[in-house]
Amino acid sequence: MKKFIDYLKGNPIVAMLAIVSIIVGFTTKNFFSWGNFGNLISNTAVRFIIALGVSGCLITKGTDLSAGRQVGLAACLSGILVQRADYSGRLFANLPQFNMWVALLIVVALGAFIGFVNGTIISRLKVPPFITTLGVQTIVYGSCLVLTNAQPIGGFQKGYTELITGRIGNVAGFHLPYLLFVAAGFGLFFWFLYNKTRHGKYMYAIGGNEVAAEVSGVNTTKSLTLIYITAGMMYATAGWLLAAKSGGASASMGMGYELEAIAGCTIGGVSTTGGIGTVPGVLVGVLVFELLKIVLQFLGVNPYYNYIVQGIVIVVAVALDVRKNIKKK
Repeated sequence: MKKFIDYLKGNPIVAMLAIVSIIVGFTTKNFFSWGNFGNLISNTAVRFIIALGVSGCLITKGTDLSAGRQVGLAACLSGILVQRADYSGRLFANLPQFNMWVALLIVVALGAFIGFVNGTIISRLKVPPFITTLGVQTIVYGSCLVLTNAQPIGGFQKGYTELITGRIGNVAGFHLPYLLFVAAGFGLFFWFLYNKTRHGKYMYAIGGNEVAAEVSGVNTTKSLTLIYITAGMMYATAGWLLAAKSGGASASMGMGYELEAIAGCTIGGVSTTGGIGTVPGVLVGVLVFELLKIVLQFLGVNPYYNYIVQGIVIVVAVALDVRKNIKKK
């Protein structure tokens, strides 16, 4: 209990949003419902996968502003590959219909390549992560527009959408989306990666002091490149899942997701000053951020104001994180 109270004291945004959610839950209809719970899980699952990719970048004092656009490109490419052969609106009529798992491998390979480009520019050319990923973000978005000709993509194979949107159980409206288990699997993998492997130790060492890590024998160039490659693969996987979940894709898909991921990580305790962050913390941060959006919907807030509120939360979370670390020093 003491640890829980200490956690809330150290993460006031989490505490505040939790209290607001409880108040809204008891004052509005259907907030505490299985349908809303399933919706929260599905939305959190995809964002959590994206945030896992971003977390490694933040822990090493970097960032990845190309995350959202990479998700969009992966979603569009996945959609193109799994379009039904008999669909009249096929974007590329002569392209064969791909198996959805083959499509996943293709988009993950593309994500790994984009991550390799990000990591190489950052680690070898020493271009700041903010500038590097901002430039790559624009390149990826432009590539997606060229690929799709800014046209929406639909007509997916039935098995593709049914697999991702499927759920277990349906007793009195209660069910668990398949996405929950996908996200849980990735969460466990990243927890092991961050806590039980040499790669994880190197990552935290670089975030704490890159020069000291390099002097102690850490190959910082290789480690940073691997971190961004892993991130790219996570964005690609999230895009593949998101296209199936939405039943369609477009070049605008994924817009702003990198900011949501950064916000979720920061709220969950991943420090922008580097060297600090946990997988459970990332999950809590993303869950709380998604809960905030649902709360705003139930309160009937104009959707346009959502961006303002989310922006304020991001700024406050980063400001509190910086102040917290200044006090420690």
